[in-house]
Amino acid sequence: MHHRRKSGILLHPTSLPGPGGIGSLGKECRHFIDFLEAAGQSLWQILPLGPAAYGNSPYSCYSAFAGNPLLIDLAALVDEGDLDESAPVPVFPAEYVDFALAENYRIPLLKAAAAHFYAFGDRERKEEYWHFCDTTPWLHDYALFMALKEHFGGKSWTSWPKEIARREPAALEKYSVRLGVAIGEQKYAQWQFYRQWRHIREYANGKGIGIVGDIPIFVAFDSADVWSAPHLFKLDEKGKPTVVAGVPPDYFSETGQRWGNPLYNWDAMAAEGYRWWIERFRSCFALCDMVRIDHFRGFEACWEVPAKEKTAVNGQWVKGPGAPLFDAVIGALGQLPIIAEDLGVITPEVEELRDRYRFPGMKILQFAFDSGPGNPYLPHNYIPGCVTYTGTHDNDTTVGWFKTLSPHNRKGVLAYTGTSGKEIHWELVRLGLASVADLAIFPLQDILGLDGSARMNLPGTPRGNWSWRFTAGALAEKHAERLHELTTLFGRKRGE
Repeated sequence: MHHRRKSGILLHPTSLPGPGGIGSLGKECRHFIDFLEAAGQSLWQILPLGPAAYGNSPYSCYSAFAGNPLLIDLAALVDEGDLDESAPVPVFPAEYVDFALAENYRIPLLKAAAAHFYAFGDRERKEEYWHFCDTTPWLHDYALFMALKEHFGGKSWTSWPKEIARREPAALEKYSVRLGVAIGEQKYAQWQFYRQWRHIREYANGKGIGIVGDIPIFVAFDSADVWSAPHLFKLDEKGKPTVVAGVPPDYFSETGQRWGNPLYNWDAMAAEGYRWWIERFRSCFALCDMVRIDHFRGFEACWEVPAKEKTAVNGQWVKGPGAPLFDAVIGALGQLPIIAEDLGVITPEVEELRDRYRFPGMKILQFAFDSGPGNPYLPHNYIPGCVTYTGTHDNDTTVGWFKTLSPHNRKGVLAYTGTSGKEIHWELVRLGLASVADLAIFPLQDILGLDGSARMNLPGTPRGNWSWRFTAGALAEKHAERLHELTTLFGRKRGE
């Protein structure tokens, strides 16, 4: 599918440096793309771009279609005349995102920019805006949902008045009028996000760099997706989930992971020709050049946990839609460049589904050294057509991981790499680049050689994740030069 060897970096835009308390789609984003170009890379992999909900997780968003307004480059709004540049800027931490502080600063400015745009925006920009509104089918439901959420003090949609929680037509009309200003603010923010991201993608593509996006298989319960189409989910008569998603006990947790996402009513989705999924893939590929499907195995079977359970131990495997869903998506959109996240409990049925569409699977080097030479994550066991990583957003950094290994496993890593382990992050990067994997992708933390304090996410912990940022100046010319040298050595240099 990919035709040649490529490599790239995994970095979510929130982790970029710069003013405003959180990474944004401004000049720092372009500087990172310039680094990728200088380092000979072909890919930039990101996490989901949606508006993060509980726990600030990009895998739990208020919408599977909308963009995160916190990523909007405020400087661009100043340049366009929608925002006054004299607004005071709080002192933000440089090495992590204080999400509450960033939101309290940025959201009022976005509202002010929206008000100025509606009052004074020029005709050409307003025509572009209205075209976006007219051609974005999910936009009004999302904007109304977010306006309602603000109106009702942040409560979950099941706690709203029954008339609007159940989307009675008269209530939808009433609140669409009553909350018109707030709805307009939401639509303006989405328009700005999408146009800014389009410019970033064009900038990257112009340098020969593709964007690898991410589709979480599940959505958040308290989301526009569930509120606007409850019949597509397994809910009770009060709108509450009867069962929720998770995974059984595994490498990360002895009690499994109870994610809490509502599970799909696959029969209802099939009856509609999987239209919701077709539109979800269409939306993601409008933003990205390639897409990783998180928890791919859930399309074959997912771990279904009764909603009353506090852990994921007492769940069961329940069959998913399998091939008919992907047949519908590919039938509507054509063959798609998809990476299947096939980690965890993988059965022959999951492998068959993955291989049926020639979706490359993932090989994680941090998983390679605990079970002898037959371990499928060891590079000598790879076959072409896979994607290798040192670790993912769920893993510790390679330096942090190496420090926590048992003496026996650490000895095995050193024997396999033939090194002292002094620069273990570069040794694993080298293993990935040298392998036969089609694609080799590395978290930026491993290029920088950062310890476990730079970890992005610790699965099973609801708070304290997703906040890591690298600081201005941390990414130096020496990093680009070294990565470029290894990338060239192993035949992965961009453009060759």
